[in-house]
Amino acid sequence: MVVDKDNPVIAWWSGGVTSAVACKLAIELYGIANVRIIFIDTLNEDIDTYRFKIDCEEWYGKQIETARRMDYNNIEEVWFKFLSLNVAHGAICSSELKRDLRVKFLRENSFSYNVFGFDIDEPKRAKAMAKNYPEANPLFLLLLYGLSKKDCINRIVKAGFVIPRAYSMGLNNNNCLETGCVQGGIGYWQMMRTLIPENFFKMAKVEHKLTDLKGEPVTMLKDQSKGGGLVFLLPHPKYPGLKDISMMKGRPPEPLIECNGFCGVNDLGKKSKTYTEINYTKEVTNG
Repeated sequence: MVVDKDNPVIAWWSGGVTSAVACKLAIELYGIANVRIIFIDTLNEDIDTYRFKIDCEEWYGKQIETARRMDYNNIEEVWFKFLSLNVAHGAICSSELKRDLRVKFLRENSFSYNVFGFDIDEPKRAKAMAKNYPEANPLFLLLLYGLSKKDCINRIVKAGFVIPRAYSMGLNNNNCLETGCVQGGIGYWQMMRTLIPENFFKMAKVEHKLTDLKGEPVTMLKDQSKGGGLVFLLPHPKYPGLKDISMMKGRPPEPLIECNGFCGVNDLGKKSKTYTEINYTKEVTNG
C-alpha cells in the first residue's frame, strides 16, 4: 500500500507514553510529511496531558491534530444521557467520545495505515484489533520493535521530556485523570481515594445519582469472588445489601490499556483481573 501525503499513516496519540513513542516511530519510519498524528480529546484529561502534548509536538517537530465530539460539553453528559458508566461492549464514554469519532474520522479521511500504541505485553489485544477492525489496517510498531511501557518511558526521558504525572503517581496509564478512569478496576479506585480523593468522592456521587435516576444500581465495579456482586465506591442507602469498595481486599492497581477508543471490545484470550472487576451492565440506548 502506498504511503504518501495523500494516503498518510494515521498515528493515534492518546496522551500515554506508549502511544507517544508509537507516533515517534511512525514519523521515523514513514517520514514526517506522510504521518498525521491525531488526539481525540474527551475534555476529561489531566491538565498535565496537555503539557505532555506540547512536549511531544516539540519532540516530533509536528503538530498533533485534535478531534472531539462537539455535541458533548463534558464526559458526565455521556454518563447521564445513557444512565450508565459501562455497557456490554465497553465503557460508554469510550464508545461515544472516542470509538464513534474515530470510525467517522477514518470514513471521511484517506489513509494507508493506522498506528496504535500496543506494547510488547499486549499482543492479544493487538491481535483482537487486527481481527475485529481489519479496515483500519492497524500497525503495532511497539510490538515490531519489542518495546514495553518501561522502554517507552525510558525513551521519552532520554529525549529530555517529562512523562505525564499519572505514571509518577503510581498509575499505569494516563486516561481521563480529570475524573478517574471508569475502567480502572478496584485497585485503581482504592489508590484514587488516597491520591486524588476529590475524584473518588465525585465519582461516588455520580454512581449514586445515576442509580437514583435509573432506579437500579449503576456502578463501575463488581466483585468476582463467590457471593460477590456489584460494588459501589461508597455505600448507597437504598441498597444496603451491596458492597462498597471499603469492603474489598486491598490490591495494586491493574488498569486496562491506554484508552484508544477500542478498549474492552471483543478482546481475545483470558480477561485480566481488572477487566472482570468492571461492572459491564447490559447495553443501553437513548430512546
